[in-house]
Amino acid sequence: MQRLLKITIVESDPARAALIEESLSRAGQYRLNTVSDMTRLTASIVADNPDIVLIDLDNPSRDALEALTLASAPLERPVALFVDQSDDNLTRIAIEAGVSAYVVDGLRADRLKPIIDAAVARFNMFRRMRVELAATKRALEERKVIDRAKGILMKARGIDEEQAYAMLRRAAMDQGRKVIDVAEALVSTAGLLS
Repeated sequence: MQRLLKITIVESDPARAALIEESLSRAGQYRLNTVSDMTRLTASIVADNPDIVLIDLDNPSRDALEALTLASAPLERPVALFVDQSDDNLTRIAIEAGVSAYVVDGLRADRLKPIIDAAVARFNMFRRMRVELAATKRALEERKVIDRAKGILMKARGIDEEQAYAMLRRAAMDQGRKVIDVAEALVSTAGLLS
């Protein structure tokens, strides 16, 4: 059985919040939590841990967007922000804050499901890119450490790069460790001795 998508709705107008809830219940099966006060958003997100946050703001201010960034941790979940009016600066701030969908012309029931789907897809795409970028950075840093360790061995033993790497691999296998761990230990030790 598939788990219900948890959605936190941020809407200060109770009538409009009820309309959003009704639209979502017609669009599919969701577990809904409505927050009417933006100052309670952080506590609600911590307590409910939603899969997506839908925020409806008539006229967003820079302060509201900064509060949103702090409260909703957009990098942890998709956030769809619905506004009635906007300007280029607020759009840029919202996107930089990690908002997955920034929809001008307010929240309309007929557009809700496709916007949620697009926000989730965009969020997942960017999350994969962040993970890949972090892995690439980590691999590059590891490569630098291994190259420094090889350089230390080449200088100390008078061997070529291939032989230095073979020594690192052999030491890693003998110790049941990763090559990067052996390289880091060698670089650290060499740093202490110099």
